[in-house]
Amino acid sequence: MNRRNIVKSLALAGILASVGACAQTDDGDDIVDIAASNPDFSTLVTAVKAAGLVDTLKGPGPFTVFAPTNAAFAALPEGTVETLLKPENKDQLTSILTYHVVPGAVTSDQILGTQMDVATVQGSTVNVDGTGGKYGAAVRVNDANVTSADIMATNGVIHVIDKVLLP
Repeated sequence: MNRRNIVKSLALAGILASVGACAQTDDGDDIVDIAASNPDFSTLVTAVKAAGLVDTLKGPGPFTVFAPTNAAFAALPEGTVETLLKPENKDQLTSILTYHVVPGAVTSDQILGTQMDVATVQGSTVNVDGTGGKYGAAVRVNDANVTSADIMATNGVIHVIDKVLLP
């Protein structure tokens, strides 16, 4: 990654963290509560529990979570989810899940019209493209489409995606 991209990522992370901190409320559910209350996220919730990330994602944040649906997990090669959920694969599962999390609360209005690489909690970057294509979704994260945006939680925001992101 060149210096310009590093500076842009750091600047964006700082801006997003400060904007996200201002957007938080004290009432309502956190990221884990919202995911656990939605049956479309049952596989994600099971994975978060297996990785030991519940307390982190219930923490103050703020976080932006690109949340894959059950259908997104089901689209992985057969046996992948079951293998990742085994205790001996906890590190790999944690790496994949934290690749779906960005520090700060980033809402769709902050993304639309821009394209950038953003650092994840896992340490790698994801490409967030809010420029919308002629035939694509309005917002993409790597090769996943955001199918539902701006699900606000007390400690961040959830954007539903149709693919599991792999670092």
